[in-house]
Formats: sequence, C-alpha cells, structure tokens
Amino acid sequence: MHTDLAELLAAAGIVDVDVDEAVADGHVRSSAYQRVVSVIASSRSRDRDRDRDRAIVATILRDPDEMASKTAVVALVDEIARKMAGPAEFRRWSAALLPETDRLRTAAFRDFIRRRVHDWLIRLSIEDGHLPTPAELARATAWMQRLLAERSTSPEVLALLAESAHTRKTRNIAKHRAGIRPR
Repeated sequence: MHTDLAELLAAAGIVDVDVDEAVADGHVRSSAYQRVVSVIASSRSRDRDRDRDRAIVATILRDPDEMASKTAVVALVDEIARKMAGPAEFRRWSAALLPETDRLRTAAFRDFIRRRVHDWLIRLSIEDGHLPTPAELARATAWMQRLLAERSTSPEVLALLAESAHTRKTRNIAKHRAGIRPR
C-alpha cells in the first residue's frame, strides 16, 4: 500500500502528505485519496485520460479499507460527471472505469458505484434534452431525483418528479419549482 499511495500522490503532484502516516491512519489516507481525486478530475481531456483514470481507480481499489476506496471512487465519478459535456462522453469514460469496481469484495459497494454512474447518465441525458419516461426516472435513486428536483429547469421533468418521485420531500420540491398547486 505504501508504494501505491506514494505513486498516486506523486502522479497528482501532492507532496505535503506523509505517506507513512497515511498508510497507518485511514483518515489521513482517505483525505489523501480525496485530494488525488480532485487533481484527477481537474484534468482537461477525459478521453485522453481515461486509461490513466482507470489505473488510478484500480490503485485506489487495492486499499484494504473498502469504504475509503469506494468513497474516493464515488467522489471521482461525481466530479467527472459534473465536468462532462454529455451522456455519451460520460458513458465512454465510465465504461472504462466500471470493470475495476469488480475488485471490491463488498457487493453493496460495487452496486453503489454502478447506481451512481447510472444516476449521472440519467441527469446528463436530461441536460442533453432527453425527456425520461416515468420508468427511467423511477430507476434513479432518491438522491438523484432530489438533485433533479432542485436543479432541473425542465417543466416536464419537474412534473414527472412532482407526480412520482420516491420521497414526499422530493415531490414537494418538484411541485414548488414547477409551480404546481396542491390539490
């Protein structure tokens, strides 16, 4: 783990982390991973960096603390998705990354990352002009539905969420933002 962490930090240009301390302390290591992820996500070209991103994720996922590694990978997915131009670009990037998640022994962690990627594909598709079907929107997690209710500018998406979001709070946010009056 020492070598992996040292290489990740060096590749990200982070020189102020004590690698020995990070190896010994999971909190320090998790913080270091978050900093590495932030540097990775700030790169300009996802297509050019896809192989590098996959290698970095593979390295992070070798950490025996699966919670820390899953958290770092989810943070990377979130940061990259926010920078993507559209769903096709994110689909290509995530297709290279997802096989690495099979390294996780905990099925729930693998599933969580896959659901997060799916959520971002829904959001990016909506931002690209796609109107999801009620079934597509139902497959989004409560987290993504709430994010869409809070940030979508599509009256159609807001109306769908107001009608069928997983939680009452999200339905109410969508109703308020869509200007739908209670019955």
